[in-house]
Amino acid sequence: MTTKIPRRQRRRVPVAVTVAILAALAAAPLAACSRDGGPAAPLPSATGGSIGGSAVPTVPGTSAPGASTTSAPADFPYEPLWPFRDRAEAAAWQQDSASGHQPWHLDPAATAQSFTQHYLGFTSLDKIVKVATEGDQSRVSVGFGNPNGVAVVAAVIHLVRLGNGDTAPWEVVGTEDTALTLTAPRYAATVHSPIAVGGTITGVDESLRVRVLRSDRDQPVGQSTPIPAGGAGSPWTTTVSVPDACPATLTIVVATGGHVSEVERFAVTGAHC
Repeated sequence: MTTKIPRRQRRRVPVAVTVAILAALAAAPLAACSRDGGPAAPLPSATGGSIGGSAVPTVPGTSAPGASTTSAPADFPYEPLWPFRDRAEAAAWQQDSASGHQPWHLDPAATAQSFTQHYLGFTSLDKIVKVATEGDQSRVSVGFGNPNGVAVVAAVIHLVRLGNGDTAPWEVVGTEDTALTLTAPRYAATVHSPIAVGGTITGVDESLRVRVLRSDRDQPVGQSTPIPAGGAGSPWTTTVSVPDACPATLTIVVATGGHVSEVERFAVTGAHC
C-alpha cells in the first residue's frame, strides 16, 4: 500500500559518515517529545487510573492554522489510530478472541510491527529493537539493521489497551519523537484541508515525505511532495490536501531515509476532521 514518491537528487554521503550519524541518532534519548499527549515516564493509564503516581494525560488542543481545539472521549484520552477505529470494534474482536481469531492483537510488539510494515508500508523496518510494557501502556521501538549489523531505532510506537482486562487488544495511539518530530497539527486536533504539517529534523541531506492515512482506506488520502531538509533541530513545514478524507480519524506520518535504509526515521500523530 506504499505510494512511491520521487526523491530529489542527493549528494552522496560516505558510508562511514552515514553509519556514524545513524549510530549517534540511535543512541539519543527516546522520550524527548511525546506525540500522543502522555509523558514517556512514568507511564500513564488510559482507563482512568494512574501508574507510578502519574495522572491521566489531558489531550492537548491545537494552535495550528486551520485547526480547532478538541478532546478525545474521557474513557480513552488518545486518538485510536490502528488497528481499531473505536471501542466498539475492539470489543467485537475481544468477544471473538476466545476462538483464536487474530491473536496478534494481544501482543504489543506484533501490533507495532504490523502497523509499521502493513499500515504504514515501511517493509524495510523489520526489527523490534525494544519493548517496554507497564500495565495497559507499551512503547515498542521498531527499526532496521545497519551495515554493521547494529539495530537502529526508526521510531518508538506508543500503544494502549483499548478496552478492559487482559484480553483487551493493543491500539497504536502515536509515536514518541526525537531526531524527527511532527508537532503540527497538535495531537488530537480537529483539522481541515489543507492541513498544515510541520516539525523539526536533525540529520544530513534529508528528504521528508508526509502522508495522511485512514485505517479503512487502502491508499493515502493525502500526501506531500518531497521536502528537502537537514541540520540540527531544523524546522520543516508543508501542507497536505485531504479533499475526500472527512469525517474520520487521520494518521499523519512523516518519514525520511535513503542513506542506509529506505526508511530510517518516522514520526506519527493523530488528528480528526
